[in-house]
Amino acid sequence: MPITLARGVNAFPWFSLTREYPAPRTDYGEPPFQTQRPVPTRDDLQRLRQAGLDFIRLPVDPGPFLAAAPDRRRALLGTLSEAVALTLDYDLKLVVNLQVNGATHYWNQERLVSGPDAPGFATYVAFAGEVAALLAEFNQARVALEPINEPPQACDAITWPAMQQRLFETARQAAPNLTLVATGACGSMIRGLEALDPAPLLGQGPVLFTFHFYEPYLFSHQGAPWMREPVYRALNAVPWPAREGTLDRTLQAVRARMAEDRERPKAEADAAYKETVRLLQQYFDADPGRSFIDHYLDQAADWARRHRIPAGRVLMGEFGALRTDARYTASGAPDRARYIRDVRESAEARGFPWAFWNLFDGMGVMDDTTRQLDPAIVQALGLTLSR
Repeated sequence: MPITLARGVNAFPWFSLTREYPAPRTDYGEPPFQTQRPVPTRDDLQRLRQAGLDFIRLPVDPGPFLAAAPDRRRALLGTLSEAVALTLDYDLKLVVNLQVNGATHYWNQERLVSGPDAPGFATYVAFAGEVAALLAEFNQARVALEPINEPPQACDAITWPAMQQRLFETARQAAPNLTLVATGACGSMIRGLEALDPAPLLGQGPVLFTFHFYEPYLFSHQGAPWMREPVYRALNAVPWPAREGTLDRTLQAVRARMAEDRERPKAEADAAYKETVRLLQQYFDADPGRSFIDHYLDQAADWARRHRIPAGRVLMGEFGALRTDARYTASGAPDRARYIRDVRESAEARGFPWAFWNLFDGMGVMDDTTRQLDPAIVQALGLTLSR
């Protein structure tokens, strides 16, 4: 039987945010992970368990491991093993997720997982086997391995099933009883799950399936600096549900943020604003709310029913929304909490376990510095603040 999960949180950047040397070097500093990054403490893990969470999804950047000499690699794997043991000590289960950092110049998705012939794919597959062997040393009812995060292939790419099968076969050889977590392509979106035939992955060992959910991105990723589309940079004050605000108020906030951006050329800013108006008009016309979310998650539930997969084995592995900038709107916090509550309740209504993104940072439930849990997000997640 696969591991059973209910309510979790992603613990980025515990084994992420690295100190990569610039090109032409392909290695990392010592230590390879940034020392100032927030890392959960024993007290943090205890509070999370007391709040009602039962598992941690732990993203792990494989780059530092793949770049390290053998002795250093063993030491890094030892550090990862200690993190697994620490999490289990606090009665939290653990899903270890190999999450390639697309922002690095060498150990990135293009090199490692862009296709079966990617120059580093064989090395990546072998590393997945190493992590599976590490997890095999723990109680198999409490740990799982998700060997890849958000595959970059097209939703129906014919290369993806064979790549995933190769990852699974290698992990199974190292840990036959370990739960493995499968996903569809195109960034683990629901469309990728719908295109995935689960039959080849069933019957060979315990398996879960996963998808990520951030729709609509105009709300969940407003202000995200990493988004390629130019509209997100100044986007803010987008309400949830849409009827809680107006197009005029949102555009006023966008213009205020754009006015403070001295780096973007005027022509580029004008084009971005024009596109923002167009997309926001569509957003308010569509009037997204809880039914919008239900429609998407129904697609995942339909996929599970078609393939006779219990809903409890379909993990919503990421969902969440960025905090909006309080300088431009006073309503961002309630909107974010409403959205998170709607997604969480919709997933639970369909029997899906979930992992909130994230523990820390701009999408987090915990303050990086004070380590205080955000009461509004705790409530939205159906959790309880401990006294």
